[in-house]
Amino acid sequence: MAALIEACHARKVPAEIVLVVSPKADSPAAIRAEELGVAVSVLSAKSETYSDDLAQVLAQSEVEWICLAGYMTKLPGNVLASYPARVLNIHPALLPKFGGKGMYGHHVHEAVIHAGETESGCTVHIVTEEYDEGPIVLQLRCPVLPEDSPETLAERVLKLEHEAYPRALNGVIESNAGPA
Repeated sequence: MAALIEACHARKVPAEIVLVVSPKADSPAAIRAEELGVAVSVLSAKSETYSDDLAQVLAQSEVEWICLAGYMTKLPGNVLASYPARVLNIHPALLPKFGGKGMYGHHVHEAVIHAGETESGCTVHIVTEEYDEGPIVLQLRCPVLPEDSPETLAERVLKLEHEAYPRALNGVIESNAGPA
């Protein structure tokens, strides 16, 4: 999230991050977003009105694209329908391998190492109603080293994520801009 905000501030991406949605006001993401001058909306996915509340706050903020970063809740269908092919997610593995429900954080890196993969990386993809199954926008790769732990692999993949997400967002915005 911070990498996207900073890339937009530096004009590396022709966009402005107008809102960060977080389940808690004191989450590291919410705190960092506020430090970077971005509005934060606190919404609990456990709320009965979450779907409508999320759609409303996105519309009020005039959101054009949604970028998920550490957002662990499946987006409601009404939100996905309002932003067709305009919701991105970043995943810490090379999809389609090591994706789906439960494949996040250290679980992904443990699975990659346990499978004996020699390569890992990150994937930016379009979000659909199924976890990690949308069209791939961009993948960046790194080696899996024989001495890697989930933590050391995660560090290398995170560096790639900070590069990949701004590049991918820039690419989809430019490809959807239409003629000048």
